[in-house]
Amino acid sequence: MEKTSLTLQPTEQALLPAATRLYAAYVVSGQVAEGQEDGWRARAIRESVWMAQQIEETIHADNEKRT
Repeated sequence: MEKTSLTLQPTEQALLPAATRLYAAYVVSGQVAEGQEDGWRARAIRESVWMAQQIEETIHADNEKRT
């Protein structure tokens, strides 16, 4: 097996746990049929990004400039 090296940016690091938890929930709930894993992983990533965008639009962190 070839070794892979990754360097994730802070945003990617934050989204990874959310996406993996969503994917795990799909698997545990029986929604992921054999052969459909890639599609469900992609869905988990899309939904994690969507949630992050909703948070960004809704919440202003202390260090963000307010307009």
